[in-house]
Amino acid sequence: MSITAEKKQELIGEFATKSGDTGSPEVQIAVLTERIRNLTEHLQTHKKDFHSRRGLLIMVGQRRRLLDYTKRKSQERYEALINRLGLRR
Repeated sequence: MSITAEKKQELIGEFATKSGDTGSPEVQIAVLTERIRNLTEHLQTHKKDFHSRRGLLIMVGQRRRLLDYTKRKSQERYEALINRLGLRR
């Protein structure tokens, strides 16, 4: 369900705006997106896992807030990010 340390480091390297960047909205959104994808896959096989479903909804809300923040600060960065991640909006 969770992402591995190697996958997380790969995402950080790919979405970092500068070296050593782990806290920018782009990195946080990319990590949350990967966790959401993994949890969605888990819930397709374990349909009655309501505790994990609640965690998924919390993560989706957190990602939405970060995306809204990024959109408020820079429309170009927002559009580039959702295209790179393959999100609908």
